[in-house]
Amino acid sequence: MLTKSFLPVVTLALSAALCSAAQLSGDAKAAIPRDIQQIIVVDYRAMQNSSAAMELKDRVLPPELKRLETALKTSGLKVDQDTDLLAFAAFRDAGGQGTRIVGVAQGQFHTRDILASFTKAKTKPVMVRNNSIYPMGSNGMSVVFVNQTTMVFGDRDAVKASLDARDGITSSFLNNSDMMNEMIVVDTKAVWSLLDQKGTQTMMRSVLGDAAQLADYDTVRNRMKSSRYTMDFQNGVKFDMAVVMSDTLTAATAATLMKGVSIMRKTSGTPLEKSALDQTTIDSNSGTLTVSYSSSDSQFASLLTSPLFQSVVK
Repeated sequence: MLTKSFLPVVTLALSAALCSAAQLSGDAKAAIPRDIQQIIVVDYRAMQNSSAAMELKDRVLPPELKRLETALKTSGLKVDQDTDLLAFAAFRDAGGQGTRIVGVAQGQFHTRDILASFTKAKTKPVMVRNNSIYPMGSNGMSVVFVNQTTMVFGDRDAVKASLDARDGITSSFLNNSDMMNEMIVVDTKAVWSLLDQKGTQTMMRSVLGDAAQLADYDTVRNRMKSSRYTMDFQNGVKFDMAVVMSDTLTAATAATLMKGVSIMRKTSGTPLEKSALDQTTIDSNSGTLTVSYSSSDSQFASLLTSPLFQSVVK
């Protein structure tokens, strides 16, 4: 299932010493379909400047996103030089064809030069209304420039769905009031992500592992509403996650389950893993389960190769 591999990109791209906000422009939000299962937004320049971020990304980036990133890099669009912000959104296809992923890049793109190179290579676009969708090489990916500072890329159907949202034919992210409200809490961070109810349920099942088979989990799962996380590397490693529940009691129950998982993993973990779990705080407050983790850069680098880390991000 797409979401199982997409969700653990808790670590897709990490902010290094820089701490600029990863904020989507109005044009970018309008180009993302409304029914999002998860969106991940990252300061791309910060990611490129962090060796730790790149190492972590290489370890956990799922095939779907690797394919998108590779297509973008090999397209001749000079993404490494021109992109300031990169977003990936997993959304439900309006035609009932499951979940698709679309990428959105923000930056100062040399669109005139890029379009000239397409013309020189005799690359013919597919027209959708007044929008020109160009193929990106032979990998099946396509790209369209919404304007000089915003490009949308992905498989052709995903890009078409994006344009339908941008052109007002279907609803866009701007019409998703729940996620727009959640975004206000996180978009001052360099890296942030939002998940809807289904995405949250899948993520928590993966995190809890065997504990997800307990009877208590069924009660908790059905009362999950949404979740969000942020991560940065400004002073060591810091990760914060919040899972919004329907009530205070459910949040407390979820926190108890996660604490139980932590205790079980401590009994079988290496000293390094036990130390990492000791540095993780699990709590609940006003109907929200919270998880926070912090460590030094060197501790986290060592944790990347541990069985515990692999089990969480698989």
